[in-house]
Parts: sequence; C-alpha cells; structure tokens
Amino acid sequence: QVQLVESGGGLVQAGGSLRLSCAASRRTVSSYTMAWFRQAPGKEREFVAAINWSGGSTNYADSVKGRFTASRDNAENTVYLQMNGLKPEDTAVYYCAAGQLGIRPTTSNYNYWGQGTQVTVSS
Repeated sequence: QVQLVESGGGLVQAGGSLRLSCAASRRTVSSYTMAWFRQAPGKEREFVAAINWSGGSTNYADSVKGRFTASRDNAENTVYLQMNGLKPEDTAVYYCAAGQLGIRPTTSNYNYWGQGTQVTVSS
C-alpha cells in the first residue's frame, strides 16, 4: 500500500505562485508515474499534470501548460507541482496520485491517491 500526503496549498492572489508537494510512504513509488489532479466544487476531478518515473517525460493539461511544472525527487520520495501565474479558475482541491502505467491523463490510470490540498486563488 502506498500513502500519499499533499502539502503546500493555500490562499494566493491572482498572478501569484504556489509549490505543492506530495510525499510518498514507500520508496517503491520511485518507479511509479506520479500525477496531479484537481477538483473544483461541483465539478469532476480533472487532470493537471503527470511525470514518469525518471522525470524525463511529462504531460500537462492545456489549461496549465506554460504555467505549471511537475518535478520529482526520487531520493526523497517526493513529487512537486510548481504553479506560477495562478488564476481564479485554478481554485480547487489538488490531489496527488500514483500509478504504474504511462503518463495518461485519466483517473483510472492511478491506483493510489492522497487526501488533497486546497488551493484558492483570489481575483
């Protein structure tokens, strides 16, 4: 079983930045694809970004391309999401996920999920 714990969320003004972290409980996650999803009130969970086990391949939703960057530190069993140029429409609960398939943008690709961290962007 893999446990994922997100941190780094908060309240920020539009145009600001936040860095989310996702700490994994097991070292084996270093071989997993890691992803970030988000869910706004009343909306379905949507894909944000994914990064493969080595960090050499990434996938981003069109809505965040050029603003968000996913990275990972396998020695620390931690994945990051650097979010710049935040917009009010980025407001959501952000979830970290782990899976053993490719950097696919679908929730069914991922077996393990964190509890989420709230990101609120004020206008």
